[in-house]
Amino acid sequence: MLDDELSDSNLDGNGNLINPLDQHFPMTMEHREPYIGMEFESAEDAREFYEMYGRRMGFTIRNNRTRRSLKDNSIIGREFVCSKEGFRAEKYTKKETRVFTSRPATREGCNAMLRIAAKDGGKWVIYGFVKEHNHVLNPSKIPPRRSHRIAFCEDEKDLKIRELSTELHREKKKSAAYQEQLQMVLNYIEEHTQRLSLKVNLVSNNLRELEYED
Repeated sequence: MLDDELSDSNLDGNGNLINPLDQHFPMTMEHREPYIGMEFESAEDAREFYEMYGRRMGFTIRNNRTRRSLKDNSIIGREFVCSKEGFRAEKYTKKETRVFTSRPATREGCNAMLRIAAKDGGKWVIYGFVKEHNHVLNPSKIPPRRSHRIAFCEDEKDLKIRELSTELHREKKKSAAYQEQLQMVLNYIEEHTQRLSLKVNLVSNNLRELEYED
């Protein structure tokens, strides 16, 4: 009987199996928690989702790593981390000649992060997620949201520059190949002209010799 009750609790009114994730989190994207396999239309959508999730939980995020394809240099992976990830470099914390008082440390070695990867078809999927933080989370202390679109614009601009540079390099190689082929044709024409000129001279000399003999 208990098994029947448990089975019924996992079915909706139409007898369809309910996704446990949908039971725990509302369907609106703003209130869902990240999970492995979660898909997004773009990397920017994924970052915005993680940022909203972080603000709701009480932490801010930043870009950490970007992976690019070895084939065409396109962006195929991103990693977003808690702003308290890592530690401040010692050169900033132990500088003896420091004139001004150093700012309070904001990095505490937190390992919370979200990793996404590009899928065939243009979508992005979460393949890495660490939920736990090593510090207190306080939503009330999160500063006003700052637009992150500038960071993506910089990435897109950098990618465009790389694409244009690659295209320019490719066109230069084509141009060099065309020049080499053209030079080969010109050399052939020159050699052919020289051979033809020699033949003309030879015929002309032969005619002169015949005239002398007559």
